[in-house]
Amino acid sequence: MTDPTKTTLEAELRRLEKQVDDLLISLSELKEENRALRHRQDSLASERANLLQKNEQVRTRVEAMIGRLKMLEHGA
Repeated sequence: MTDPTKTTLEAELRRLEKQVDDLLISLSELKEENRALRHRQDSLASERANLLQKNEQVRTRVEAMIGRLKMLEHGA
């Protein structure tokens, strides 16, 4: 193999190695971002469930108050 051909192939190999390294770094960053997003999604789902439960409790209490007010109104 001639020196210019060898030099060109070595340069191409270095370029490909750098590209693979860059892809591995990107993969690692994307995996971490995905993990963080899944954790955030789980937190938000839990928070939503808690808020729905509180909303239901408040709705029940308000309906009970309205019922008591109607009874007072009819009793007076």
